[in-house]
Amino acid sequence: MHDLYHFPGGDLDSSSTGDLRTVSASDRTKQRILRRLLTNPGDYVFHPEYGAGLGKKIGEAVMPGEWKALISGQMLLEEAVASHPPPVVKLNRIEGGISVSVSYTDAMTGAPETLIFDVTR
Repeated sequence: MHDLYHFPGGDLDSSSTGDLRTVSASDRTKQRILRRLLTNPGDYVFHPEYGAGLGKKIGEAVMPGEWKALISGQMLLEEAVASHPPPVVKLNRIEGGISVSVSYTDAMTGAPETLIFDVTR
């Protein structure tokens, strides 16, 4: 089974043949990580514990240690993210939110990967 190509906040894409575009390899992992981090716990009826809820944290006092632990822990729940070495999370304040940079190792290929995204209002 294939996942559809979709980054949170964007639209579904079509392929060159007009079908819905599918995603694989490192892009699939990055999309799954983003979905997990941005989904609020309780939003998936059949998996109420799924998600980190980063979007709900905007406007709250930023506690870097808490955010880093939350992001790292959630990433390790993804099968495509290697636990050794553990993900490295960096946070930077930006206007209206936080910029997140995560370096991790792809468990399938052993290749180092980096995911950078902003959590804003």
